[in-house]
Amino acid sequence: MTGLLRDRDDVRALLASEAERARTGSGRLVLLRGATGTGRTAVLEAAATHAAHRGLRVLRVRCSPEDTAVPFSSVLHLLGPVPEFADVAPAGYDRPGAARLWRLLRSYADETPLMVAVDDVHLADCSSRRWLVEAARRVDRLPVLLVATERSQYDIDPQPEGLTHALPPSLVRTHTLAPLTDDASAALVRAAFPTATAPWTADCVRAAAGSPLLLRALLDDLRGAPPPDVPETCAALYPGAYPAAVSWWLDSAGSATAEVARALAALEGTHPQDTADGLAGLLAEVAGADPARVAGWLTAMTRLGLLRPDLAGRPRYAHPLLRDAVLSGWRAERRGAVHRAAAEAMLRRGDRVEAVARQLLDSRAVGLPWVLSVLRDAVAVAVRGGRPGDAVGYLRRALDEPLPDDLRQRLLTELGSLEYTFADTPAGIPRLAEALHLPAEPRDQVRTAIALGTALADRGEVRTAVEVLRRLEDRLADDPELVRTVQTAGALLSDRDLTVRREAYQWLSDAAERSPDLVGATGQALLVRYAATAGASSARAAMKRLRALLTEPADPLAEPFLLGTAAAVAQWADELDHAEGFVERGLAGRRTVLLHPMQQSLLDVRDDIAAARGAYGLLLADHAARPAPAHPSGPSNADAHALVALVETGRTEQARRLADGFDLREAPDSWELNRFLYARGVLRRAEGDVTGALHDFLECGRRQSARAVISPVVTPWRTAAAECRLALGGRHEALALAEEELRLARVWNTPRTVGRALQVLGLATGGRRGLELTEGAVDHLRRSPGEADLVSALIAQGRQLITAAERARARDCLREAAERAERLGAVRLRADAEEALRTGGARRSAAPLTGSGALTGSERRIAELAADGRTNTEIADLLHLARRTVETHLTSAYRKLGIRRRTQLRTVLTTEPEG
Repeated sequence: MTGLLRDRDDVRALLASEAERARTGSGRLVLLRGATGTGRTAVLEAAATHAAHRGLRVLRVRCSPEDTAVPFSSVLHLLGPVPEFADVAPAGYDRPGAARLWRLLRSYADETPLMVAVDDVHLADCSSRRWLVEAARRVDRLPVLLVATERSQYDIDPQPEGLTHALPPSLVRTHTLAPLTDDASAALVRAAFPTATAPWTADCVRAAAGSPLLLRALLDDLRGAPPPDVPETCAALYPGAYPAAVSWWLDSAGSATAEVARALAALEGTHPQDTADGLAGLLAEVAGADPARVAGWLTAMTRLGLLRPDLAGRPRYAHPLLRDAVLSGWRAERRGAVHRAAAEAMLRRGDRVEAVARQLLDSRAVGLPWVLSVLRDAVAVAVRGGRPGDAVGYLRRALDEPLPDDLRQRLLTELGSLEYTFADTPAGIPRLAEALHLPAEPRDQVRTAIALGTALADRGEVRTAVEVLRRLEDRLADDPELVRTVQTAGALLSDRDLTVRREAYQWLSDAAERSPDLVGATGQALLVRYAATAGASSARAAMKRLRALLTEPADPLAEPFLLGTAAAVAQWADELDHAEGFVERGLAGRRTVLLHPMQQSLLDVRDDIAAARGAYGLLLADHAARPAPAHPSGPSNADAHALVALVETGRTEQARRLADGFDLREAPDSWELNRFLYARGVLRRAEGDVTGALHDFLECGRRQSARAVISPVVTPWRTAAAECRLALGGRHEALALAEEELRLARVWNTPRTVGRALQVLGLATGGRRGLELTEGAVDHLRRSPGEADLVSALIAQGRQLITAAERARARDCLREAAERAERLGAVRLRADAEEALRTGGARRSAAPLTGSGALTGSERRIAELAADGRTNTEIADLLHLARRTVETHLTSAYRKLGIRRRTQLRTVLTTEPEG
């Protein structure tokens, strides 16, 4: 008991002084007021013990609501058996009876000084309260100390007037018990657990919330083997004294207050973004209470320490354990009703749709149209905001509502797509399968089948994926356009399985020969792409055909396939700006919630475009920003490009870690695996492992040839293998590879493919003829967007010119190569160029001219302001510069950072190391 009287020295001194005053014959009423759990009873007991030690006779009573129906019940318990009242219960305030009770008290006082201790006087019957007030008016000339405790706490329902409201201040000493301070609470915790850590102690203090009642109950529950962390749920407490104490606190506050307290605890878990005033209004509406009283209650509970303001000033329970205890025992039906009422109130006042939806997550099915509308809008907002996990929760809740089959089918398709793509759960495919078997419009069935096929193919079940689509074809006989879309999807998904791919493209080819209309524009576009990779078409012919197909009317379901195919072929054809436009159109037109094979294809082409431009910083930034796949099945196209980018920017150790993160023996056969093999070969070549690099390049070629991918437009593995053959002394093998590469490159006939092939053939040929071939490579590559390929060709030309004793021309080539390499941030190529320059007798500064480390102070400051979202005009005004100056600095910064868009600034500035 003594421990729980910390911070109570002032009231103990007051009571001791009043006891001494009573001993001298002058009594008084001392009223101890305080909120529930502040230790009123403990203080009263301590005062009674002290008075007894000082020779006072102590008369005690603890009032109870059960006795309120019996007049003078509390006084009779206080004074002991009273013969006059033994057989007759007074009715109402019986003045003669009151006088007899007063005479009895005086008779006790005549014998010895008295302390009359009345606990919880607010629960006394009305007659006893009136009698005590009358006694307080008379004890000033008697050796009688009256001490009463009274609950004084702000509740939602106003409480009756207190005991002393009719007494003059001179007749009563009132003391309000404040909550325990944090220091006092911490001292009590350390006394009970001497080895407690500071964080554990602080957690206990917060959970007790300044209440001696809650602190004592919590320490009782934690005795024995205290857990390493203070629990956040009552289920971890035994024997449960703490939740019982909280329940008693709620009961004493009344049903209205308990309803508001529990509603606050329930809503706190859904993080409403209201201000304190807004929260008070919401709670009042949910609980059916007076908003002013709710606002006052929130303020009072914050002052007591049961609530604490968060960083935004909103009241929250002081500890999760306290919040959980408030919710304990509250029926789930009532809790759900509160969340539903909160959602309705928030919707009426125009809150954000996701805030309303979060309330619905914890409510039961409502069956009203507005509920489904809110949840579906919240899904769209969450997806746009990059929060797929939230979208999954909203969709799951939406499916709890009563829905027609066609709407349930669409929601299941969206949910299955999101779960498969972003959630670490196997639920996605079963959801999609369920959706496919529900009645729905044909177009919705196609969307579902494509989503399910995409998921199955991603897991390596390619034949099953194609079978799903083929079964759907039989149900779509009346809609040839949808049939063609399904066939195109099947052909695209077959890329991950050699046998299935061969069958799919054979069928497409045969059908197109019979009638192009049988496969439609998308099928014909896929055949154009197939011919390009098979070395059977020129770039000019392919793009001409694709442009014609793009002018034909396209079904919205088929358009992504057409745009994705056109983007890939345009990138191979060196039409990077057109390819980028196709990618942006395709991504903008996609319903990103649904799984679709072209979604990843479009992202892959975007990476291919960046790689072709040598935008290594952008590739690495995008790779770092992409979330890890929920179902990794081997290296991706982005991984391959990132690996090459790391090598080219001089980060071979980081590249090695990335390469070692994949066990290629376990990876399924795919074109992404082939590209990663090529990228690993680039890394091995940079590390000096020429034999290992050659193995990777040849394995890449073997796998691509098995897929009928012959053209160098996808991966120039022959040129890379030829360079390795030369380094290992196999000139004849190198020549054979280079000549075959040039033959195939001339079929496709773009500057990039022909230039790369000429460069390697020039190296393999050697001599004056070799120099001529290399010069031809440079001429071709100057007309291509492949900046890194041009740098490589310039270095090769410079070295051959040194060998031919044309050192002046060699230095010009090599200086240009070094400058271009610096602009790209291509550290490896820059080092090669400078080494060749030194061989040719030139000296060169090593100062960086690209990357974030190459930015001047003004360029960096302007770039950072632009990355923060400021316009050029705002930056000019802020820095007192001309707008044109700002534009010039930004253009220079874009060039050094290897980016093309303002939106890329923040990512590159935060991920690219300086210097």
